[in-house]
Amino acid sequence: MDEPGRPQVILGELRRVILDGAVPPCTVIPLREVAVLFGVSHIPVREALKTLIGEGLVTHRPQRGYQVAQLTARELREMYIVRDTLESASLAAAALSADDAERAELLAVNDLLERAILDDDPAAYLRESRCFHVALTRPSRMFRLLQMLESAWNVTEPVQSMVHVDRADRELLHTDHLAMLDAFLARDVARLLAAAEEHHRRLESVIATLPTDTGLLAPEDISSAQ
Repeated sequence: MDEPGRPQVILGELRRVILDGAVPPCTVIPLREVAVLFGVSHIPVREALKTLIGEGLVTHRPQRGYQVAQLTARELREMYIVRDTLESASLAAAALSADDAERAELLAVNDLLERAILDDDPAAYLRESRCFHVALTRPSRMFRLLQMLESAWNVTEPVQSMVHVDRADRELLHTDHLAMLDAFLARDVARLLAAAEEHHRRLESVIATLPTDTGLLAPEDISSAQ
């Protein structure tokens, strides 16, 4: 019997494995197997998948069922532009409003990011880089904007972009993080925005190097069908 609140548990777990990269883009999500795994009927699983479709993380196509959404290279670039625009809009308020605890949190996250660089751990870098940007923007208190930023970031997350780029690129991107961190702590808004703009330009260049023939990204000509 389906328990109240069970769809939210299923939704959270499905979202987690998609965002963690445990199931890559284009992976089929078998409705029956998921229902058996959670000990429920198909109904709460469909409800969870419907929500994930709305979030851009899952697609449903006739004859193919539910799949983890797969972006084209162009769509990925577009979503990074959305991310960058929303982040930039929050930075001034964040730098000026951050309290001591929030500034300490940003420093702590940066330490973890530094460790990921030293260990050459792409998965940890991906995870801690997102935490760094969250810690950088959350002090803005611009909650609706931050919610949109989280949604945009989630759409790009299944690609696991930072896992697929060179170590040298990750190190260069982190030099931008350090410039942003220094400006943030100094509450120097102009320098922070300039560092963020440089970071976004570099990030777009790095994303453009991702392979398009390995199944990581969808061919451009099928995007309209999804």
